[in-house]
Amino acid sequence: MLIPHDTRIALDTVVDLVNTAPEGGRGDGLGDLTALYAFVRDHRVSGVEELADPDLRAVRAVRERFTEVFAAPDTRAASELINQLVAAAGTTPQLTDHDGYDWHVHYFAPGASVADHLAADCGMALAFIVVAGERERLRRCEAPDCGRAFVDLSRNRSRRYCDSRTCGNRLHVAAYRARRKEAATG
Repeated sequence: MLIPHDTRIALDTVVDLVNTAPEGGRGDGLGDLTALYAFVRDHRVSGVEELADPDLRAVRAVRERFTEVFAAPDTRAASELINQLVAAAGTTPQLTDHDGYDWHVHYFAPGASVADHLAADCGMALAFIVVAGERERLRRCEAPDCGRAFVDLSRNRSRRYCDSRTCGNRLHVAAYRARRKEAATG
């Protein structure tokens, strides 16, 4: 599946945003404005200067909607959620080349809030996945104690874990140890 650079960045951003949600004993990765500033900096969200508590609440609300997209039971439900997010953000596509990136499209209006910026750009990235008939690539980690979101961009759509080095290896090592224990006692 060929994914342009800016769409890939937006997909990574939406996954990271969804994974900031408090879940399974994890705290809220967007617990305060400092965390929101860090998220914006780490994801190089352009055009964001000052943030305030209303921005934090709005980004958390957008995060919840994206979480619903990953949990949607089918493509129609996912597309309705994506359409609502993109429409509410006041999407205005614009070609741009900034910060050393080649030409790409921004979907947020100039001066948009950080929540609208994320809703527009990340929503359009998810829309492209749906249009390509690849919604099943929006997944949750199958590790019993994880459940983090990820986009499976493997060639054969076989990825099961958010990170094969942590969740995947941990489960494989546990299965190996269980087999060895069973062989030793059986």
